[in-house]
Amino acid sequence: MNFKRLVGWLLLVFSIIILGIIGYRVLEGYSWIDSIYMTIITIGTVGFREVKPLSDNGKIFTSILIISSLISMGLFVTALTKYFFEGYLGTYFTKKKIIKMISNLQHHVIVCGFGRNGREAVHELLKNHEKVVVIEKFPPKNEDLKLDGLFFIEGDATQEETLLKANIINAKAIITAMPNDADNLYVILSARELNHNVLIISRASDEHAIKKLKHAGAKNVIMPDKIGGIRMAKLVFQPNVVDFVEQILQLKGNVKIEEIVCTNDFYFQKSIRELDVRNSVGTNILGMRRKDGSYLVNPSADTLIHEGDAIFVLGTHDQITLLKKLLQK
Repeated sequence: MNFKRLVGWLLLVFSIIILGIIGYRVLEGYSWIDSIYMTIITIGTVGFREVKPLSDNGKIFTSILIISSLISMGLFVTALTKYFFEGYLGTYFTKKKIIKMISNLQHHVIVCGFGRNGREAVHELLKNHEKVVVIEKFPPKNEDLKLDGLFFIEGDATQEETLLKANIINAKAIITAMPNDADNLYVILSARELNHNVLIISRASDEHAIKKLKHAGAKNVIMPDKIGGIRMAKLVFQPNVVDFVEQILQLKGNVKIEEIVCTNDFYFQKSIRELDVRNSVGTNILGMRRKDGSYLVNPSADTLIHEGDAIFVLGTHDQITLLKKLLQK
């Protein structure tokens, strides 16, 4: 129920009261006190006798006043009841239901802040079928944002209680996308304390804050302004390269890049040449990440695959799915 509509009905009731007071003052010549008293007992239909016998015009006016006041009061009470039960109580029970659903989530992603950066992160996560919990002080009311897999919590992400409501204990990642570096730092410290294994990705507004955010527990720290500036510069002298990489990363086509961790011991100590993924499944190996965290870009065909190594492959969804079955048996 719209609050403005409720206020509108209330103003109508007050208007009728004012008109009643003025009407008795003009038509019957009552004093202001008697006019107020007569209007109240008429609208309240309490059955008290009138202050003085009414003239014919006064009787007609009183009849109109009673009918109009009953209609307006009925509309106001109906609107008030609807606003209370559908608005306040409805919101209360909806929030309780959402909190319960969030408490049952596993391996979801928490996004703190729903500004420009947070919103884009959420949309990208949803495109990849992730369950997302957004913490925002002033969550949007748009019906379009009521999407499957998206949950909103109204609150302050810097409060541990709010992070617990977002089920930080069972989350696999948290993105702190708030504009204030101090707020992001506080969230990182709280999140790391509540969940030692959660992946933390943070936004930074100041380059000097990057080291502090990483020291607090963030795995990656992103400066949107810096990334945007670099991308614009590269579009000047490498526009096709930028478009090509974006085409792949944004999943605009059927081809994508994906990381696959090798857990099938059959391929341990085998070379990329022996793996021969290009001929066997049709994918291309772009790079590797060793178990110690080091990276190899465009590894040679003689590079050996060890337990826990991950390979970055370029291919279609079906090709990558087939390769996962081979390497992750």
